[in-house]
Amino acid sequence: MKKVESALISVFYKDNLAPIVKLLQENGVTIYSTGGTQSFIEELGAEVTAVEDLTSYPSILGGRVKTLHPKIFGGILNRGDNEQDQAQIAEFGIPNIDLVIVDLYPFEETVASGAEHQAIVEKVDIGGISLIRAAAKNYKDTLIVSSREQYDEVAQILSEKNGATELKDRMRFAAKAFDISSHYDAKIFDYFNSAVEAEEEEKIPAFKVTERSAKTLRYGENPHQSGTFYGELSDMFDQLNGKELSYNNLVDVDAAVSLIDEFPASEGAAFAILKHTNACGVALGSDIKDAYVKALACDPVSAFGGVLIANQPITLAAAEEIHKLFCEVVIAPSFDADALELLKGKKNRIILNRKDIATGGIQFKSLLNGVLAQDKDLKTETAEDLTVATEKAPSDSEVNALLFANKICKHTKSNAIVLAKDGQLFASGVGQTSRVDALNQAIAKAKSFGFDLSEAVMASDAFFPFPDCVELAQKEGIKAVIQPGGSIKDQLSVDYCNENDVAMVMTGVRHFKH
Repeated sequence: MKKVESALISVFYKDNLAPIVKLLQENGVTIYSTGGTQSFIEELGAEVTAVEDLTSYPSILGGRVKTLHPKIFGGILNRGDNEQDQAQIAEFGIPNIDLVIVDLYPFEETVASGAEHQAIVEKVDIGGISLIRAAAKNYKDTLIVSSREQYDEVAQILSEKNGATELKDRMRFAAKAFDISSHYDAKIFDYFNSAVEAEEEEKIPAFKVTERSAKTLRYGENPHQSGTFYGELSDMFDQLNGKELSYNNLVDVDAAVSLIDEFPASEGAAFAILKHTNACGVALGSDIKDAYVKALACDPVSAFGGVLIANQPITLAAAEEIHKLFCEVVIAPSFDADALELLKGKKNRIILNRKDIATGGIQFKSLLNGVLAQDKDLKTETAEDLTVATEKAPSDSEVNALLFANKICKHTKSNAIVLAKDGQLFASGVGQTSRVDALNQAIAKAKSFGFDLSEAVMASDAFFPFPDCVELAQKEGIKAVIQPGGSIKDQLSVDYCNENDVAMVMTGVRHFKH
């Protein structure tokens, strides 16, 4: 236990600071401060000593240098159990500062505001970050309060312990301080590294990801695994109903959002149903109810317990159909009031109102003894990207169906085959060890739900090394095929299509999803 005798307070955010100042005043603590914080404390009626009076130096260089002085850092870093330290601070008239309350300039907020480069540079904190590190390093003697989010807790500690702190308090707050400082420095690095006017390969190849918002999940993929989500879900969704999202829910929601973003609301209603990150139903419709009914028809068995997502608001008519299905999650840009009331009838059903915010452009995956990072697959093919490889060209309606199927294939686990027609998924073969197995799986599923494959189309996420897949598809009635191309044996598949009146287009873009 250590009684607080002297405190240095210099903060950008002053809300909720007053109760701490009052407690320090009641306990006879000497307070040192600077600029606006000093004025704030004086207005509270508390005595405060200006840092300039302690250091005999004014704030200089436009405020860039205020607290960087041996009398400040000596007061923070001196060790109470070190005789030489104590002799030196006595010799040079350095006070023993055992509480530091300091926060950092709002660098992230300034970047996010779109400010000019120089304004951003001025928000790179020097004195604040130095004070935080010094006080955290000397946690045995000094309590560091590094964020306004900590004010309430500090006030409670000082109140309950009569102006004193315990070693466990000081060490815990030191950890918080290093969390804040490391996050701050990482954000500054990201800004400067991305702002470098250089070729991509000249940027510093460092992996720095920092996220201070964390939510402990019920468990990970399975109950014996722990799980945590790092991020701020409330930035993306308002949860309107249901239990907490699980690890698997979050993985499926991410896949659902990525897939539905292939279908802009401005181009018409679209609905998708996913299970274990793969689509078991996707359809376009005249309205959102029509799209849902068609999506459900793709595979009503797999839809049980699935994740549902719409690109347009959920109407009451759509909700009445959705309510008949047991599903884990329903996501939409909004819900009509009567539709929401109906869907909330099942208390555990998770309902997410998606906000208009984009997901990140970089994907990470931990494996072996490191981390893989890649750009998110944001390439979506259009009619202009297609090269007709066969003598027969697809019709306009077939081109639309091929592009629709290709979008779904892009978001399906490899090896992947998708069969579709007229804006409706018929079936997909997912995650198979051979493309032939994926096709056979898709054909069997389509037939089991009564779909007629004659004049349907087929999409593949990678090239066909042999003509076996196009032969199987053609014998089931498939009339058009879309694939990346690139096999040294592409011509074998092209020849088979030419001989059997099948149109084939190539995109030149592979969409593996491992």
